[in-house]
Formats: sequence, C-alpha cells, structure tokens
Amino acid sequence: MKNKSKIRYDIILIIGLLVITAIIALGVRLTEKTGKTVVVSVDGVEKYTFPLDEDIEFKIEGYEGGSNYLVIKDGEAYLTEASCPDLLCVHMGKISSQGQSIICLPNRVVVEIRDGNENDSKEFDAIVG
Repeated sequence: MKNKSKIRYDIILIIGLLVITAIIALGVRLTEKTGKTVVVSVDGVEKYTFPLDEDIEFKIEGYEGGSNYLVIKDGEAYLTEASCPDLLCVHMGKISSQGQSIICLPNRVVVEIRDGNENDSKEFDAIVG
C-alpha cells in the first residue's frame, strides 16, 4: 500500500515540474525580442553594421589576417567559414534575437544582434572599478 501512494506522489511531482518548466519556457519565448541589426566587431572595435532583414554574404577580415565568412539570410545571421583551427564559431549556429552573439576568439571577431537603437551599445551589465 505504501508503494502505491509513493508512486502517486512521484507522478504528481513529475507532472508539477513539467508544468513549471513549460510555463518558464513559454515566458522566455514570449519575452524574447527579435533583433534588427547585426553588429560585427573586430579586436573590440565595431567595424560593420548590417540590417538583419536583408540577405547578405560578407567576408570579415579578422585579427592578424584571420577571416570569417558571415551570412545573413531569412532574418538569421551565422558564420559559414573561418580561418581559425577549431571552427567553434561556425558550429555556434544561427542567431536572430537581441543579445545573441557568435564569437571567434582566435580571429577576435564578435557578431551580435541588437535592436538597432543608438544607445544599445552603451548599456553596461556591470562596472568594475
């Protein structure tokens, strides 16, 4: 008899956790902001800005002769080629939401999605002094 009630409580707990997870996932999805601009920085300096709603293919000249190949298509940005040895940036996938980024450390290239506001790049998460 004890085993049946224990199993019932386990099932209730699992269902409760699934419901909470679904609510959190839905909340994240509904508050996610679609970006409007792709900003490319090389060695910490913003070099290029592209609209996310136009299809573009562009070769990024990275740090010390490195290169990355940026593709913007169907409202998503991604890297298809890179001169770095590990190609982690190519495998990071497609980005389209504000705040998402692709980073190539060897070439010092950062591709990030912003909403297009001028003060977007001036916001800080933290100040260390």
